[in-house]
This record gives sequence, C-alpha cells and structure tokens, in this order.
Amino acid sequence: MKINIFLVFLSLCLLSCGSESSSVESEAPESITPPNILLIITDDMGKDATPNYPEGTQKPHMPHLQNLINSGITFDNVWAYSVCSPTRAAILTGKYGYHTGVLEVEQDISLSEVSLHEYIDTQSPYDYDTALIGKWHLSNVVTDPNTMGIDYYSGILGCGVSSYTNWMNVTNGTRNNNTEYVTTQLTDTAINWINQREKPWFLWLAYNAPHTPFHLAPTELHQQGSLPIDVASIDSNPLPYYFSAIEAIDHEMGRLIESLPGGFENTLIIFLGDNGSPGAVVQTPYTRRRTKGSIYQGGINVPMIVSGNGVNHKGVREEALIHVTDIFSTIANATGVTTPNIYNSQSFYSLFSNTNDSPRTTVYTEKSSDNVISYTLRDAQFKLIVTADGSEELYDMVNDAYESTNLLNSTLTEKAAIALENLRTEAIRIRS
Repeated sequence: MKINIFLVFLSLCLLSCGSESSSVESEAPESITPPNILLIITDDMGKDATPNYPEGTQKPHMPHLQNLINSGITFDNVWAYSVCSPTRAAILTGKYGYHTGVLEVEQDISLSEVSLHEYIDTQSPYDYDTALIGKWHLSNVVTDPNTMGIDYYSGILGCGVSSYTNWMNVTNGTRNNNTEYVTTQLTDTAINWINQREKPWFLWLAYNAPHTPFHLAPTELHQQGSLPIDVASIDSNPLPYYFSAIEAIDHEMGRLIESLPGGFENTLIIFLGDNGSPGAVVQTPYTRRRTKGSIYQGGINVPMIVSGNGVNHKGVREEALIHVTDIFSTIANATGVTTPNIYNSQSFYSLFSNTNDSPRTTVYTEKSSDNVISYTLRDAQFKLIVTADGSEELYDMVNDAYESTNLLNSTLTEKAAIALENLRTEAIRIRS
C-alpha cells in the first residue's frame, strides 16, 4: 500500500499541536501536493433513504455513492440539526447555532462570522480556490456568500425552488432565471468551475434535492420507471418520486466524479445529508413525528460517507460521535491547517487512518421553534433530551437505538444515573 505523504505530514503536525483552539499558519512544504476537497450535501435525505444504513425498507439505486462506500468510510453516528439552515451555518462556521444565532430556517447568518472558505484562505499554508455551488439558505442578499469569503458562488439563495425546471439562480451577486433541471445545472456548474482551476480547490456542492416539491426527475437520471406526474398521484405515493430525485443526484454526482482532473485519488470527498427525511416519505423505524424537524434520531442522525484522498480505510463503518460542526476543522486539516479543534469543531481527520482515535466523548445538537429552544446530547450509550418546557427524556442508545423507552419513567441504574448527571453538566458547559 502506498503511504499518503500528505497524511503522514498532517498526522505529525497534529501530534505536535496538542489541543489548542486557535489556528496556526505554517509554511507550505514545497514537495507536498495538497488534495482537492469536494463536500457534497443533499437536502432532506435521511439514513432511511441512504444505501448501507439499516434504517428504511426501500432504498434508491445509487451505484456511484456505493462506490464511495466501498472505497471509504460509512459514519453511523453523525449528528446535524433537524432542519437545513442551522446545519449549513454549523458547517460554514464550525459553531453551534446557539453561538451563531442560526437555529431556525430563515434566520440570517452574521456576515462577521468567519466562513470555512475564508478560514482556508487565511490559515491554510496552501493557496486554495474555494466555491459554494447550490443551496445557500443563510440570508437573502445576493452578494452575501462572496462577502463571507467564498471565491465563487452560484446557486439557490433561499430555501429551495417551486419548480425544478424553472428557478432563480444567483451567480456572484447576479440573479438570472434558469430552466435547466436544477440537479443537472448545479453539476454542470461544478464541473465547469473545477475544470478551470489551476490551484488546489475546495468545493461545497449543495444540492437542493430531494427537498420538496416531490417530482419525477428526468427519465435518463433515475430507475423509478414511468410514473404519472399529476399532483394527486405524487401526493398519494411520494416515495418513488423522492427516490427519483435522489437517484438523479447519484447519476450527476457520478458524472462529476468521473470528470475530476487528476482522478478520484487526488480528491477528498465527503457526502452528507443535512437532516432527516421529511415525514411524507419517512420509513421505519422512524415515524412522522420523529423525523425532520425533531431532535429524535430520525431528525438529527444523518448519513455521511467519506472517501478519496487520505482515506486509508476501505469499506468500513465508523461509530465515533461526530457533529456537523466538525466538518469545519476536518476540512481545514485536509488543507494543511494543523489545529484539530477550532471553535466548537473537533476534527475527525485522524479517523481516516486510525479507527481508534475518536474525537468526541459526547455530541450535542439543538432545535428552536419561535425562539424557544430544546436540545439533546449523548455519550457512547445514553442520550438526554431536554424539551422546550424543560422536561427531560433519557434513552439507552445501545439497547434502544430508536428511543422507544424513556428511562426516566422508571428507576435508573447507577450507570444511567451517573450518565444523566454528566450529560446535564456537559449541556450547561456547552450552552454557557
């Protein structure tokens, strides 16, 4: 097996830097070629709709994602927010929504926050080009993505589209109508941008699919067959239409990966869902009330697959606790930044080569509804939920993975009681 020189260099740097929380800019070794980085995010695609996860009885056909699964790592315990804007803000800033103020959809991010793109630009020892193509949903001013340090932005500024074939596209502050199928257009834009790069690059490709409106994707992009496209047919059985949009992502994602200059081996690829599946298409063991929009597992425990450059484990599962904020420092590390912990973000970069190096002992997330917050956190076994009215629920995630039995309804074991107090204390620390 060839040794990835860049990974070795970074591992040595991580060992020397300890647990400092501020970044250190270092001189770029001339002999090292930094990787390109592709972060792909889907919108409203939970574990029940993702291959290689046990949740869900039906799965979309995703051969290109399966290739990433076979050549990389499937993460089982990744937590996001239960709706999209807070997840995107957490990735972009490396901070919990409690600190950025983005806890609900339609809440604007502060332009004073340091974006991941800007952080790479100022802290990486290498000169990267950066882009975000696709769904933004963090503000409504067309220039905001560029103002936050993103070299190139093109995509959907708001929540989504009312039609996948008639939508408004914003490119570096200019708004234009587009009639190309959204998933195909975003992929074309990504391919064109990548092919123009002469430097290493970081691209966040944020598909708005399979978010509503449910629809039948173009025939050549899916394997759901010929289906009626009237509203009544879609509403009565939305799952195959939802799957058609997911399969279209896979088709176009495969086209993008096949077009990468220098091939797959020079690019680190992270594939992620931003929150759980919506209630209309949720599958067992999740229920409509415990999926997107909730802080139960069906709403916050999202799929993530990592493959490509620097990933030395092939076709394996990883049970480490990960929060989507951690993508910030992990990608920063991949660009040569040596600090593993940045803001609320704890890098899991070392897991690409060492499955015994879990960055977290607990993971936390939160939800706001009309500015009233509920939150949850868990350790390796127990999960505490604190609802908006202050009531608590405690679950044993090892023996009750889908939260059917609230342990607080009976006498706690000594182990559970200790875990409860520790989780309460950690919640206070995080939220202080």
